[in-house]
Amino acid sequence: MTGSKSVAIIGTRGYPSYYGGFETAVRKLAPYLADEGWDVTVYGRDGATRDDDADLDTRVTTVLTRGLETKSMSTLSYGLTACLHAMWRKPDVALVMNVANGFWLPLLRLRGIPTLVNVDGIEWDRAKWGRIAKFMFKLGAKLTARFGVRMVYDAHEIARRWKSEFGTEGDFIPYGGDIPPRLPIEEGLTEGQYILLVARFVPENTVLEFLAAAETLASNFDIVIVGSSGYGGPIDESAASLASRHPSVRWLGHVSNDARLYSLWQHAGAYFHGHSVGGTNPALVQAMACGAPVVARDTVYNREVLKDGAEFVQPNAADIVRGLGSVMRDRALQERIRAISFERAASVYSWQKVCSAYASSLLSIMRGRS
Repeated sequence: MTGSKSVAIIGTRGYPSYYGGFETAVRKLAPYLADEGWDVTVYGRDGATRDDDADLDTRVTTVLTRGLETKSMSTLSYGLTACLHAMWRKPDVALVMNVANGFWLPLLRLRGIPTLVNVDGIEWDRAKWGRIAKFMFKLGAKLTARFGVRMVYDAHEIARRWKSEFGTEGDFIPYGGDIPPRLPIEEGLTEGQYILLVARFVPENTVLEFLAAAETLASNFDIVIVGSSGYGGPIDESAASLASRHPSVRWLGHVSNDARLYSLWQHAGAYFHGHSVGGTNPALVQAMACGAPVVARDTVYNREVLKDGAEFVQPNAADIVRGLGSVMRDRALQERIRAISFERAASVYSWQKVCSAYASSLLSIMRGRS
């Protein structure tokens, strides 16, 4: 690799991609690092990005490698081929996303490439994974703790768990949020008069409980559902059934258009955030930056991010109905939550701070190797 300092980013679907939190972070970070004089290479997957994407920064090199496109093997297989390619290119430092790639960190260490690893959430706690997958994630985490040079934790609670279970230190770097201009409301919706859900359809995101609550809420409020499983399945079927039976319910599926998502958050009367595992959730931070009044599942992670800028509920339909109904019917409460969460997004979770922290951490371990 050429340039005074070079970094390979491994473990995402590519650049620019809109799949999830890692991809959003890389969309922000890669151009920032290029601005700071880094030679940036992002590894990705065929078909996950577009060459004509408006967000594409041509200073960022993209490398597509092969892998197995299956739910259980995609991360491991693409991570392996990316690491093998990076061994050949030999950047000054690698930013590795996801502890599933911990299996391949010994290869990068063997080649003398120091690694900064974003460990993500506690994957072995996620209900969507079976027993074998949970074992593999836990083993990947152990290998990450042993062979990664430095960890990145997106929440203080994640840092506490890693310190407790693996004895590792690291850097707290959360996700950021864009504060958008005021956007027009989606056709057919009314300002402050609809409930919004944005989530991947997996059990730990409390989607089924929300859909059960929506059976009651749909009698009084419009409901907009954004998300899918990506593979089809019972949660998708439940959402489709709900939308077909209630004219007040819209299921939009996956929405990759940022402006459309930002508009939905900006004008919502209440945004339900049901994520129960992981650390700082990117969608939550972005919702806060859009000023969405948040009703959140009561978890240590959500309380760390939101503080008192939310209505917290238990993961059952009755309490979700209560919490969302309270916010939707109380305009003063709606505005108080909106103001508090927006201020936290602006002061704590800005992309400028996030990208600057990554650059500092990468430079630190690169100089440590030197």
